[in-house]
Amino acid sequence: MNRRIPVLAVVLCVVPAFAQQWQTLITPKLDAWEIIGDGKWVVMEDSTLIAYRSPETALLFSAPNAMLTRQQFDGWRNQQSWLYTKRDFAEYDLHVEYWIPAPGNSGISLRDPSRAKYGVIIPPDYKQTPSKLGYEIQIASQYKDPNPSGSIYTLAPAKAGPQKDLQWNAMDIESRANIIRVRLNGQVVAEHPGDPQRPKNGPIGLQLHDQFSTVMFRNIRLREIGAPAKR
Repeated sequence: MNRRIPVLAVVLCVVPAFAQQWQTLITPKLDAWEIIGDGKWVVMEDSTLIAYRSPETALLFSAPNAMLTRQQFDGWRNQQSWLYTKRDFAEYDLHVEYWIPAPGNSGISLRDPSRAKYGVIIPPDYKQTPSKLGYEIQIASQYKDPNPSGSIYTLAPAKAGPQKDLQWNAMDIESRANIIRVRLNGQVVAEHPGDPQRPKNGPIGLQLHDQFSTVMFRNIRLREIGAPAKR
């Protein structure tokens, strides 16, 4: 008797039946997203998403702020901007490719119920930014920060090495109820079971870290695991 198992059957055994199809999140008009703050988010002809700021520096020299303290300047400079999905997501796999200049700083927000409302004010409220209310996966290039790219910010610092500075990098994030796992260019660099006090689902956000930040993203796609989250 021929007991060989058909190839299709093997594939079905490997891929969970509850995993949905991959969906592309970047479209020319960014229909699935909303801009939080004053960032400029533009989809180029090759479907690359470029994000940048156009800081209103003239405001710094207008009354009543003509004489700024260092604290006031830092509050303005560190004001964030974000691009957030309109939908919330529960368990999923997320693939993102990014390019960031050096020195540069960006990030990917997970499960933040505030949708960065405390990061886009001047100065930001660092006790309620997305990395504190939800989770932030760090993206950085030669930036002075103890959390390298792939870190689950403040919770699980990533091992250094897999990122290629000034080149395109691929990040894969597994977001589950009981674990967040991050791969950078195919290597697991950080994982954490999650804080039981933080949400199990929520939106996904892309960060412009400060008034002088620039970053590019491409091939952003998501595969939900199980039933879609409700917002």
